[in-house]
Amino acid sequence: MTPDRAAGLAETRRALAAGETTSRAQVERALARIEAAQPTLNAFRIVRREAALAEADAADRQLAAGARLPLLGVPVAVKDDMDVAGEPTAFGCRGDFPPAAADGEAVRRLRAAGAVIVGKTNTCELGQWPFTEGPAFGETRNPWHPGHTPGGSSGGSAAAVAAGLVPAALGSDGAGSVRIPAAWTHLIGIKPQRGRISTWPRGESFHGITVNGTLARTVADAALLLDAASGNHELDPHRPATLTVADAVGRDPGRLRVALSLKPPFTAVPARLHPEIRARVVGLAEEIARSGHVVEEADPPYGRIGLAFVPRATAGIAERAREAADPALLDPRTRGTARLGRLLDGAPLRAARRAEAVLHRRIGAFFGSYDVILAPTTATPPPPVGAFAGLGGLATERAVIAACPYAWPWNVLGWPGVNVPAGFVGGLPVGAQLLGPAGSEPLLVSLAAQLEAGLRWHERWPPRQADADRTSV
Repeated sequence: MTPDRAAGLAETRRALAAGETTSRAQVERALARIEAAQPTLNAFRIVRREAALAEADAADRQLAAGARLPLLGVPVAVKDDMDVAGEPTAFGCRGDFPPAAADGEAVRRLRAAGAVIVGKTNTCELGQWPFTEGPAFGETRNPWHPGHTPGGSSGGSAAAVAAGLVPAALGSDGAGSVRIPAAWTHLIGIKPQRGRISTWPRGESFHGITVNGTLARTVADAALLLDAASGNHELDPHRPATLTVADAVGRDPGRLRVALSLKPPFTAVPARLHPEIRARVVGLAEEIARSGHVVEEADPPYGRIGLAFVPRATAGIAERAREAADPALLDPRTRGTARLGRLLDGAPLRAARRAEAVLHRRIGAFFGSYDVILAPTTATPPPPVGAFAGLGGLATERAVIAACPYAWPWNVLGWPGVNVPAGFVGGLPVGAQLLGPAGSEPLLVSLAAQLEAGLRWHERWPPRQADADRTSV
């Protein structure tokens, strides 16, 4: 790998353990790449230059002493909704936020695995939209074409990994916020089972719909980061059984029954699947069938699942808005959503939480017939930067739902999903989701790795110049 693009997570770990490089060298190169790309991509809200170099030196001393940890000395990034001790957690908002007193549990576990946190990546205000723009930090741009968004709300993490600034990054996913930017930047994005990666100091984030997840260029790297970050705080309410997901990479998934689901779940807003995205997802289904799996068109019985989503999402925005450094500085759309969330807190929220068990039984029964669902991740390719700017709250919601109607039901269910690259539309990346029931991360990762071995999507990189012309496939 050339110095202007990061090697993968597993490869960097191997080279460090073998003494072929040092953590300081890897971190210095990552910091140089971030600095060079920041004026164009604007992926980072905070760069921890001095702290990261000091941590790299400490990692090198450990390596020299023979210590071996899963990510010892490897530079990674985390989204700016996660607490990093000594750094503010602004979550896309304007205002002065105090430094966090301690690492969040996911960050603590990454550090315990030896990772060096080089910075915190940009996210839209309170993580509520599939674009990463806002007055607090400007626009984060897509490495494949800087005129387009990398998606959101984990858009900074996606842009940083897709451009090769860092080998991998953590994001969070409350309505597709890992899977959508992964789709729009040609990455693997794993949304794990609720509780797999702790969201502490919040036992539940957005009333349980938001989980932390991983973004990387390969399935192996995304799974490695997932395993390193996984685990629970002693007070976490959701504590799934421990899994080692990376062990599933390269494992034969067996002959699977795969449901190809192209119909969006019901929403009050019409959503139309872009015909070229449909063709790319169908092409993936054909590749799955060529691998020996049985593929049939079938849609899960979602019903009116949106009624179980909206109260949880909006009440979560209301909670976070109250914690803003200066609520008056929030986007008018955020303030409007917070007002709705305050109205839905109480009986509607309790009803939404109760509905989850019913949905688990109904949609869980679908997995009596199928092992995995293959669905589009988004209905459209990545929109231009600024496409949502200046819209009112209702117009923004309609545009967002029309572009991204497929991902959010799995947040209601709390079950795993993995975005895999599906190809390109007009030179811009698009993706597909592999979706499974509770605890199915190893199965989804095994199938994703099987696809990757045949399609080799990780071998394609964005143009080297930020203003390079687009190329189509």
